[in-house]
Amino acid sequence: MAATRGRTSAGVLLYRRAADGVEVLIGHMGGPFWAKKDAGGWSIPKGEYGEGEEAFAVALREFAEELGSPCPAEDFTPLGEVKASSKTLTVWAAEGDLDASACVSNTFQIEWPPRSGRMQEFPEIDRAEWVGLDVAREKLVKGQLPFLDRLAGVL
Repeated sequence: MAATRGRTSAGVLLYRRAADGVEVLIGHMGGPFWAKKDAGGWSIPKGEYGEGEEAFAVALREFAEELGSPCPAEDFTPLGEVKASSKTLTVWAAEGDLDASACVSNTFQIEWPPRSGRMQEFPEIDRAEWVGLDVAREKLVKGQLPFLDRLAGVL
């Protein structure tokens, strides 16, 4: 898919079947802005891409970078795009399992505290967790919620 107007991101929503329904693997966003936020502070593993990059390849790359492991799936179901603010997010669903407690994310640097002149490094995702769809609806940033409904629809 070619990059569309504005910023674009792509990701993989990994799911597994549990005794009480479906669980999805989501990551808590790292860094000082998200440190104390639970509701609305979690994300589908994803990342930005630019013109000339293929969205699905980026989704797989970002999954591996943010969780420290390649996506443990072979079959992917496109869940389409969602436009939120100035960003378009494209997501694929895949069934698989991964040890959430073993996930280790790549890092980013920002000046922290602001205007301190000091650069600090933080993980993009500071922890990952398997949660049911209802819990995921409480934890995910609002712009990603439509993907939960789309996943439920294809299952």
